[in-house]
Amino acid sequence: MKNKFRYLIIGIFSIISFIVCNAATLEKDLTYKKHTLNDTYKYGKITREFQWNKISKYLDRLDSFQGENIRFGTLKNYKNINGLPPVARQIAMEKYSDGSRPSVKDKFGNRRNQGIPLYIEGQMDRPERYAPDGSLVSIVSRDLENYKIKVEDMDGEWIVPARYVKEIEAKDFSKVVVVDRKNQNITTLEKVDNIWKIRSMNPASTGLDRPPYQLPTPLGVFVVQGKKLKMEYLKDGSHTEIDGYAPYASRFSGGGYIHGVPVNLPRTEMIEYSPTLGTTPRSHMCVRNATSHAKYVYEWAQTNKGIVIVIE
Repeated sequence: MKNKFRYLIIGIFSIISFIVCNAATLEKDLTYKKHTLNDTYKYGKITREFQWNKISKYLDRLDSFQGENIRFGTLKNYKNINGLPPVARQIAMEKYSDGSRPSVKDKFGNRRNQGIPLYIEGQMDRPERYAPDGSLVSIVSRDLENYKIKVEDMDGEWIVPARYVKEIEAKDFSKVVVVDRKNQNITTLEKVDNIWKIRSMNPASTGLDRPPYQLPTPLGVFVVQGKKLKMEYLKDGSHTEIDGYAPYASRFSGGGYIHGVPVNLPRTEMIEYSPTLGTTPRSHMCVRNATSHAKYVYEWAQTNKGIVIVIE
């Protein structure tokens, strides 16, 4: 009886050890300490939080993705530079109240505009679905015309025309920014040895779902695509009239940037903080931050190596 009890205890501890070993370990070690939020905090009558369990699972999955693959890349079609992709097999039309031309989305909600067509092998007549610009992928193989890839946050293998894929040299994604659309917050994490150090915990405002000018920040796992010290933006409805700029902008998907507080003309000097940060979505796909935190991300997360994970 004692031996049975002993083996039962060993079994329980083995299960616990397995769970611990297969979940990313997080540890607070802030290097940016302004505007810091608590693990849980109040917004009106709502309790908001940093979803550490969910974040830990994403980081564990990212570790597995790196360990299981050798070659990596990112999908690219910013401003449809590689062509508006063909219409997918199953689509939904999104009509706009201002009478603008309706946009096309796949059955998963991914937009055709600035999207990347994903084909099933042997069925190259039409794409099955779209993936967002900037998505992290692994390279399985390629020929003269196409890549076979795995998208980090999608199941299966996909065929993609070569012009939509950019191979990157990075093999160790140790700096990650996590944006939480549900809780309107942002955190940065850095892997040191086998521990993910939490470097910052801040309020943010994500994209508002009010097309055609305001779009939600896309969910997924992305690679930092590029940076602009001052990202100029246009007045809604105009193709030429500059309305202001967003400081310290790091682009991760389509026109989605992590940036500081927007500066509307005629003002020109930067603004450190806005009381609307961390409240409700109000951006144009982007992720607004305190300007000093946007600068921190701008200098910390490297292009083609830093990872941005957007969760709900």
